[in-house]
Amino acid sequence: MKVSVVVCTYSMERYEPFTEAVESVLEQTYEPLEVVLVVDGNEEVFARVEEDFGDRENVVLHCNDENRGISYSRTKGAELASGDVVAMIDDDATARPDWIETLVETYEENPEAVAVGGTVVPDWVARKPDFFPEEFYWLVGCDERGFGHHMERVRNTYGSNISFKRDVFLEAGGYDTNTGRKGDKHVQAHEAPVCIRIYNNTGKRVIYNKRARVDHKLFEYRTKFRWLTFRSFWQGYSKRVMDLLYPEASGDKNDYLRDLMLVYVVDRLVKLLKEPSMAKVQQLIAIFVFTAAVGFGYVYGLLTPDLVEKTNA
Repeated sequence: MKVSVVVCTYSMERYEPFTEAVESVLEQTYEPLEVVLVVDGNEEVFARVEEDFGDRENVVLHCNDENRGISYSRTKGAELASGDVVAMIDDDATARPDWIETLVETYEENPEAVAVGGTVVPDWVARKPDFFPEEFYWLVGCDERGFGHHMERVRNTYGSNISFKRDVFLEAGGYDTNTGRKGDKHVQAHEAPVCIRIYNNTGKRVIYNKRARVDHKLFEYRTKFRWLTFRSFWQGYSKRVMDLLYPEASGDKNDYLRDLMLVYVVDRLVKLLKEPSMAKVQQLIAIFVFTAAVGFGYVYGLLTPDLVEKTNA
């Protein structure tokens, strides 16, 4: 089973972590492996990529003619790929050496599988803030508390650690360009739409193998309370976009909110009463602030006319 790993980037500011991501893929224990590098419309970055990786074996290079966004870039990478399976990793993440080997083992042990994902572990480049609760790690693209059980079938895993049978992915149309990062804009949850379409086509969900691990770098700006609050707001806005495009996905959002308030908050209150600490208080406050910000973002989306068209522009 040949695997193609797609790594996309767009900015010289992200070049150093991008190279670390690419090297972690090139050092995988699994073969045959192909690496597809897609630069999103930045000729300066592409020239550097050609210089650093152009002569590497089994590496495919491509530069978009303009900035088209992460969703377009990942789909383009899958189109250029020649593997039976196409795997995705972010340009600010690094893969454990056996990442691809573990994903392939899952496909081999589950011949009916069409998509397999794994764990995204926070790699705190800056110190983890005391106020940041694990229930909201999804704000920074990492597995949150209660995300899923080992080998469970889930709707989707996160974009730094997901793979697809290439033909199934392309038959589903790839990523939806209404979602994903494009320059400074970032409508969240761009894995969910393609996974929903794959499920509608095949009746199969993503297998979540917790042993397939990727470390996602969290730089200092991602540890700031203000940034995380705004991120929560735009997550709520993104959820409104998702409801318009894929209304069948709303059940997952409701399940998460129920578990958050009725299970995790209650558990935190009990632990706080048993062993009080300022960090526990801060994390409870953060849960309510981030939840409220998500709600405000969703309402803003409700009040925004022609929401999908504006997002796609």
